[in-house]
Formats: sequence, structure tokens, C-alpha cells
Amino acid sequence: MKKVCFKIFAGIIILITAGCSSISYETIYPALIDGKYDSEFPYKSTSEELKKISETIQRINTTAFYKIYIFPAQENITIEDLKNIEPSQKAERELIADNSASGTGIVVYSENGNVALMTCAHTLSFQDTIYAFRLNDDGTYSKYLESVLIKDKQVVYVAGFPEGSQLDILAVNSEYDLALIGKSYGSQQRVFYPVFKYPRGNAKEVEWGTFVYLLGYPINYKMITKAIVSCSKKEGDGSFLVDAVINPGFSGGPVLAIRDGVPNFELIGIVQWVPEEEESLVYPQLLKNHSSYNPVVPYKGDLFVKKHKSIRYGIAKVIPVENILKFIFSNKAELNKKGFHIFE
Repeated sequence: MKKVCFKIFAGIIILITAGCSSISYETIYPALIDGKYDSEFPYKSTSEELKKISETIQRINTTAFYKIYIFPAQENITIEDLKNIEPSQKAERELIADNSASGTGIVVYSENGNVALMTCAHTLSFQDTIYAFRLNDDGTYSKYLESVLIKDKQVVYVAGFPEGSQLDILAVNSEYDLALIGKSYGSQQRVFYPVFKYPRGNAKEVEWGTFVYLLGYPINYKMITKAIVSCSKKEGDGSFLVDAVINPGFSGGPVLAIRDGVPNFELIGIVQWVPEEEESLVYPQLLKNHSSYNPVVPYKGDLFVKKHKSIRYGIAKVIPVENILKFIFSNKAELNKKGFHIFE
């Protein structure tokens, strides 16, 4: 009899506790049922959802290869001269160089052996020609060329993909800073990658303090971070700023908001850039075999000036999802021809 009474009592306690929990939840978290994006930290674990989302992003590396032509001072070569002659005809030396950039891509399509990723256009864009001018005696630039760099080829890599990990550029829009890259492997190869399938949100609905998650590949490491939105200068297209502390390689990473509690994630944009400031730093001459200078011996060699970009952490701009949709729809016909039926 005592055991029966104890079970009945325990059941009543559970029901009362559950009821109180529900009432307390609605009292403490009223913002979670207002139809708006949440501005508070999630009230329960998001690990499972974020793990699934993290499987839909990929690391992108782009490398541009250049031929460098260095001209003798006595030739006085100008840009106009290069329109009529080959640089190799006047160059005294020819070198090869490369320039690389990294970013994050979101898998937006993976069907029938065709894979497409969304990323930022600037992670794929390199100048075709770069000119370097000689200096005048007063330190100003002359019209005469010291050298010219001409892009020979460019390769886009996505780590771990088949056929040497190289992908093609499917569509680019510099105004929106958006690009689609992809590859047709053929249906027989059974190539498939997890696709981002969470709902598309509305960047214009974010407010001061909206809580967001960001995923990306800073310095080639897959990472996740959190931030809050600042939109005092939110532009007409819906772009906004977040206070995320991120590194290069995060460009193209998804920005996710939560509407009325977990797991209601929505894509509201992708990371565009973090502010950088270029500085001129003085470096000593490089030693052979990567040796180091003795710090207790005064340096007496030549000094060289190098450009260095310093990141201003704690602020990042986000491309709104509205621009992503416009970009994809504007290229829909061409993408369909290539077999990438992203919105079908």
C-alpha cells in the first residue's frame, strides 16, 4: 500500500513540476514566441543542429599564378608600349609568382553528381595585370614601368573534393560580392555532399542585439563563433554588422539567426569581410637557410619595407540573404543549363 501511494505521489510531483516548468518558460522567455529573431542566448543545447550545419560548409583556396617581367631602366617602358609589344621582348628578367586567398563555401546543391557552393566573389578575384612603376628622384611615381605581372592561370580548390579538388567558377557578381563555384562529376561517380537546407530568413528583420551564429574556416580551421547584430547604419539592401572576432578565411561563411527558439535556425546572410588596415613595416634582409639573427648583436645590414595588413578585430560585415537570392535567380537559367537546379 505504501509503495502504491508513493508512486501516485511521485507522479503528481512530476505533473506539477512539468506544468510549472511550462508556465515558467513562457514567463521567463516571452521573446521566444514573438515571431521575431531572438536576442538572447539559446536556452538549450544547439550542438546537434550546429554539427549538421557545419557539415555543409567547405574550405576554399584560390591561387593565381603570375609571370613577372622586369624591365631595364634604360628602356623607359610605358603601359602604352605594352599594347604593341610582348613584355618578354623588352624584359631583362622573367620570374614566376603566385598569390592565394582562402574562404568558406556553403554547399547549396548536390544532385546527380553535380555540386555547387556559394561563397564571396573577392575570395576568387585576382587582378589580370599588375603594374609597378619606377620612382622619380622626389619620391613620386614616374610613368615608366619597373615590372609588370600578368596572370597566367587561376585555380580554385576545395579540400577533399574528387579530381584534384579543383572546381569551376559557375557565376560571379562583383557588386554583390557573391560567387557560385561547382563541378559536374557525372551521376556515375555518386558524388554527394550534405546540402544546407535550413530556411532562408529575412536580413531586414534583424534588430539591435539579435543573436547570431557564424561558421567558417578561419586560417583553414573549421570553427563556429557567436555574435550580436549592430544595425544603426543598416543599408537599403539589408546588410548589417556583427561584433564577431574572426580571421581571414571566414568570408562566405553562413550567418544564422534563431526565430522563436532552437532549433529554428534561419540563414540571414554570409560573412563578407573584416576591416583591414595596410601598414608599412621595416624588415631586415633574409638570411640563408631561414637562419635567425642574434638578438644581442646590433643589426647592420640592409633594411626592406614590406606591406602588412593588420586586421581590426571585433567587427564584420554581412551580405544579406536577400542579395544571395537575387544573385542566384539572376543566374538561374544559365545554372539550369549546366545541370545545377538549385531552387528546384
